[in-house]
Amino acid sequence: MKLPYWVRGDTNAFFGFGVNVLVNVLTLTGLCLGVIKMPAGDVFGVVLPALGIALVAGNIYYTFLARRLAARENRADVTAMPYGPSVPHMFIVIFVIMLPIYLATKDPIAAWTAGIAWAFIIGVIVLIGAFVGPYIRKYAPRAALLGTLAGISITFISMNPAGTMWSAAWIALPVFGLLLIGLLTDVKLPFNLPIGLVALLAGTAIGWIGGAMSVPDVTAAAKDIAFAFPHLKVGLLIDGLRDMAPLLATAIPLGVYNFTEAMTNVESAATAGDRYNLRSVLLADGAGAVIGSCLGSPFPPAVYVGHPGWKAAGGRTGYSMATGVVIALLCFFGLFGLLGAIFPTAAIVPILLYIGLLIGAQAFQATPRAHAAAVVAALIPNIAQWATGQMDNALAAAGTTATQVGSEALAGAGLVYDGLRTLGQGAILAGLVLGAIVAFIIDKRFWHAAVFSGAGAVLTFVGLIHAPKVQWNADGQVTLGYLFLTVVCVLFALTRPAPRVPEPDEETEDAPEAASVPA
Repeated sequence: MKLPYWVRGDTNAFFGFGVNVLVNVLTLTGLCLGVIKMPAGDVFGVVLPALGIALVAGNIYYTFLARRLAARENRADVTAMPYGPSVPHMFIVIFVIMLPIYLATKDPIAAWTAGIAWAFIIGVIVLIGAFVGPYIRKYAPRAALLGTLAGISITFISMNPAGTMWSAAWIALPVFGLLLIGLLTDVKLPFNLPIGLVALLAGTAIGWIGGAMSVPDVTAAAKDIAFAFPHLKVGLLIDGLRDMAPLLATAIPLGVYNFTEAMTNVESAATAGDRYNLRSVLLADGAGAVIGSCLGSPFPPAVYVGHPGWKAAGGRTGYSMATGVVIALLCFFGLFGLLGAIFPTAAIVPILLYIGLLIGAQAFQATPRAHAAAVVAALIPNIAQWATGQMDNALAAAGTTATQVGSEALAGAGLVYDGLRTLGQGAILAGLVLGAIVAFIIDKRFWHAAVFSGAGAVLTFVGLIHAPKVQWNADGQVTLGYLFLTVVCVLFALTRPAPRVPEPDEETEDAPEAASVPA
């Protein structure tokens, strides 16, 4: 079979996914400049080119994996995994790692070095996870894997873009409508024009005609264009690693988050028909973070959610490589300031909401109907993490914190802050554990539920979930709760109940076995 490098569907997927990555890089650029106050020369001359190298290498690698899988299975509908800067990590490294150091020292370079070291540690943990993750994926139920992924998509991927959209709905809603029509129906545009490009151009035209954009801003941004190619920043990395102990408290659970998220994304691709080897994916993610940090980027890249969306849009193997190359060139030439001045944000973010809708729906569509409650259970920790983050940001804007306000005052206002914060810490891993427990209880496989409940106790005890930092006996009450739940499951397992009988039309969960097939 002769596999083309580019098909018409790749054009749609390229503009959709390319805009997705474009939004994220524009966002992290603004965070570096506006929050950490990093010099523009370092952002456009070091951070973005370093990120560009990691992205182009990763997307070329995933294009290679897709073409190899297509050749082995003799089919032309294989879609490459999407790859870009990790969105949750983008905000975490800025607000949890870099901002406190900047506020304490007023030195953006010190904050930058800590961010680089943190990203390096994340990469190392993900590389280690490449040899552990496949076993987790093999034995975790699909409802838990896809449910926790849906939790990410509904909260961190959908909610902020939705808020941005409705703050300029006159620009965003026509764009959103075009995307839904072009990507969720069989309606085609005249001349088969790519819907992603048409939607972006339409939103941009509305924004400019309506006066939302400014010509002087574009002129000022154009003056900052300059070519910069990355080079090693090992000295900065070593400086950051000299005080690595405080970084481990967030790096360890977020490294676990990274390979857990990769597992759920591989599972998502498997349900769409493309069964990739998890270890290959994790090794690429870990290597991308290590390479980027050595070149000066504090933003770890990762496989994105949304593979089924780009597959439904017609993307195959070409869109991924094209996205990596184009984004890298934009990074090398420092064009992100100019692009931010040309394209209205409200015309860009609807693609993120579309991906959130698709992944949230898939969690219910690709799992047994009896496991719907397990999917919801896996969602809840991510919603709790997002909600407490919103509370913290609002309190910080008011010049205070939850500790200063006090639990009683927050409870008096109807906010269950302490409980939500505990529930949401380590949300990805916590969602996987909780979803698995509920799914196995539904199936009356109580020994399996007891194993996952026991794992929840261990993970809580060492602080990987339901705790603010990694330490022994991080939260004794929650640990004890999981242990009591384990006892309950064991007692029911001893009664030897017959497992739940699958419904006649229920899909069997054999996709995790694909983890042993090299791709």
